[in-house]
Amino acid sequence: MGRLIHPDWPVPSRVKSLMTTRQGGVSSAPWDSFNLGDHVGDDPQRVAANRASLRENLPADPLWLKQVHSAKVVEPGRDANLEADAVFTRSPATVCAVLTADCLPVLFCDRAGCVVAAAHAGWRGLSGGVLEATVAAMGVAPGDILAWMGAAIGPRAFEVGDEVRQAFVGQHTEAIGAFTPLPSADASTKKWLADIYQLARLRLNRAGVTAIYGGGRCTYGEAEEFFSYRRDGVTGRMAALIWLE
Repeated sequence: MGRLIHPDWPVPSRVKSLMTTRQGGVSSAPWDSFNLGDHVGDDPQRVAANRASLRENLPADPLWLKQVHSAKVVEPGRDANLEADAVFTRSPATVCAVLTADCLPVLFCDRAGCVVAAAHAGWRGLSGGVLEATVAAMGVAPGDILAWMGAAIGPRAFEVGDEVRQAFVGQHTEAIGAFTPLPSADASTKKWLADIYQLARLRLNRAGVTAIYGGGRCTYGEAEEFFSYRRDGVTGRMAALIWLE
């Protein structure tokens, strides 16, 4: 059985959520051990065994998206093309899920417990508006939405180029505070440390969502607990999942 994280956020009783770690599965190195990604080179039978273990904690098989760092949001039962980076539902026992290994997973629900969603927010999807698109798709007042940020690469490890900083600052000048300059002898290759949690909070706040929880973990630095693509290259994937009872 894989080791699970149970989010600490004040959701209605019929809303259930969890995030997996890398511990407790059957995959061998470098995907050791609770890898849920079927697209990263791991033995398909081991991935299937890990997913079967996860399924014991869920009311149904998760809806696995084909994630492409977009701002597209889909709804199970209405969208046949699952090439998207966010999913929402109002149907009980429908499990929304995203896979990550440094990118930011964000789970959503409304205060009434009528709709839930999950979004995969790498820097491209985040700057492209995937969180705002998810909030809009949920169809409730943003002030009634709660968001939980799962484990992602932390602000001391997320090194980015100037083009990433410009992508955010060009949209919202407040994003300046989410970037710390790194010393560089060549101004043309200036590097920054980015705080993806701060950037997500900014985007959610601007969308009208103020009840934001989670954040503070670092997939890159916590090697025993989390997969990290930036750290390891070939590696597994964790899942963040949410559903209605």
